[in-house]
Amino acid sequence: MSVRSHGWIVVLAVVSLLFGSQARGQGIVIPGAGPINRSMAGTGVAAPLDVAGALYNNPAQITGLQSSEFVMGLDFLQVSTHLASSFMAGPIGETRSDSGVAALPTMAVAFQSDDSPVTLGVGLFSIGGFGVNYPETPTNPILTTPDGVGPIFSRLNVYQVLAAAAMKLTDRLSIGFSPTVVISEAALDPDIFATPAAGAYPAATHARPHWGLGFHAGIYYEMNSHWRFGASYKSPQWIEDFSFFSSSPTPELSLAADYPGIISLGSSYSGIPNTVIAVDLRYVDYENADLFGDPTGYDGTGAATGLGWKSVFAISTGAQYRVNDCLSLRAGYLFNENPIADEDAFFNVASSAVYQHMIAMGASWQINCRTGLNIAYLRALHNSIEGPWRPAATGGAPVPFSLVKSRQWVDALVIGLQVKF
Repeated sequence: MSVRSHGWIVVLAVVSLLFGSQARGQGIVIPGAGPINRSMAGTGVAAPLDVAGALYNNPAQITGLQSSEFVMGLDFLQVSTHLASSFMAGPIGETRSDSGVAALPTMAVAFQSDDSPVTLGVGLFSIGGFGVNYPETPTNPILTTPDGVGPIFSRLNVYQVLAAAAMKLTDRLSIGFSPTVVISEAALDPDIFATPAAGAYPAATHARPHWGLGFHAGIYYEMNSHWRFGASYKSPQWIEDFSFFSSSPTPELSLAADYPGIISLGSSYSGIPNTVIAVDLRYVDYENADLFGDPTGYDGTGAATGLGWKSVFAISTGAQYRVNDCLSLRAGYLFNENPIADEDAFFNVASSAVYQHMIAMGASWQINCRTGLNIAYLRALHNSIEGPWRPAATGGAPVPFSLVKSRQWVDALVIGLQVKF
């Protein structure tokens, strides 16, 4: 195999390394689904290695699966987040969020037919979220009362259910479409997006699950036996306004927030024996998502106006090597731009999803010809943002000689089962 035949993969990998040198975090979007796709760092717009990664990244490519199959997986996610602050050049105090370990489910199935060019699929995914749980403490100024904010709690979990249909237009070209339904759970205390009463913000914690709709469309092209290309568009997930019960004088609170739209491009190469190499480029449009893209600041009542997130690019690379008929090994690397500017750190102490680089590795063991056991480990490396206090008392203007700093890293263990039928 000549060096020239691998040229585009090498070029794309080098570009991703250069791009990643200024990257930070991808925000609330979970990159990938299921242990196989997660062990490739979520790379999979044009690499249909399993039905979960195929449906999550590009519904058109379920026509490229080897057979009908079912996948289930579970992510055990440990997010380590720390909040530090100082005020008026005073001492810096730091507190760790007691976030615990989250369990994120994945289930997906695809049905292929020898008599039809259409492949059908159904999936259930955890597609996004964040959360912190900081106690009140006298050693960390922002977590004190009445001068600071006091204890801070937040939770956002977004789950997606989809039904997909993909059609082979030719032997090489496929298109796919899936309507999507999302179920979201949210809580925020204090709710800085509500009007404060007596100088304090209410708690937005008593809420039901909220629902939303969207769609996912894609195209998949097999140029030859080695090269594959894909593109997909995930629409924004338009979620009904969140409503919360609170205490007087504001017995009911509301908050508008949507999941962002995502554009993805990908390619994969399998010309090296027993090897698949894939590269994805992704654009996450936070700027046009309610709440996330709304500018930071305060309205006339003292309620915060938004989180100020910017739209970001992400690049991921992944590789699979089949050692023998039973064992396959995988690895991946993900780079992201940072949606949160340092000057907006104060408004994002409850939503600081700021990891920079993520590495992934995993393996599959074929129990028999139809069933495989899969495992992946992911590490999002340490990263931080920091900026000044910007309270409502100053209209959002920075407080001199003040500091708010959030830092974070993530560990995840993913296990699952793949059954072909």
